[in-house]
Amino acid sequence: MHFTSETRLDDGVLERHFTLDGIPGLLWTPPEASASAPVPLILLGHPPLGLRAMHPRLVSRARRAAADGFASATIELPGSGDRPARPALNQAREELRRAMRAGEPVGDDLVDALVLPLVDAAVPEWRAALDALLSLPEIDGPVGFSGGLISVAVRLAVTDPRITAAVLFAGSLVPRVIFEEARQVTVPLHVLLQWDDEGNDREASLALFDAFASPEKSLHAHLGGHTGVPSHAGDAAAGFFERHLRAG
Repeated sequence: MHFTSETRLDDGVLERHFTLDGIPGLLWTPPEASASAPVPLILLGHPPLGLRAMHPRLVSRARRAAADGFASATIELPGSGDRPARPALNQAREELRRAMRAGEPVGDDLVDALVLPLVDAAVPEWRAALDALLSLPEIDGPVGFSGGLISVAVRLAVTDPRITAAVLFAGSLVPRVIFEEARQVTVPLHVLLQWDDEGNDREASLALFDAFASPEKSLHAHLGGHTGVPSHAGDAAAGFFERHLRAG
């Protein structure tokens, strides 16, 4: 991990840009984080829109995490931002847009082509980033995952035992194999669902929630579209991480 810049935000949070094997990433740590007082970590998931485009929302989430005493970090997804394009993924996205414009159903084969290559490439990168982040003296476990893509979060929760809790944003474009992997997820889950999300199939999202094997899982549904998540939803998610990531 190579840090390329750092900025102290006005609330004392330290924002650092880094690269890891050519993959850009961001790390935020609260002012009190130190080698003598390491803090837990939350990995911030996000859609494949590029870190530059997502930066304002990621900073807002990171500031909230820091206010609660957590470090947070994220990495650029394959094919996004300044990373090399992935033509097959771009073709699948265009086919999805065409199907949605035409009002056609999105079939399983298209979902697989759209999501699985991204999951297969991204999850090993997230795990490598976690290796590097946990080697820093000011960061310690436990580790949580927050946000999307939900398929990346599912695969990560199944394959990396360091993930001990997750706040997930419900989505419905989930490959069949990921749906089966959800039956192996046992960490505590806090799932957010926008009831009138124009981009997600509600019944498919509910079916995925039912598939999770976690003994502790809660579904928090709110009226409104994709961008209408109420502000109090952040308070509930913060309380969830406070219960499950606070060591001791």
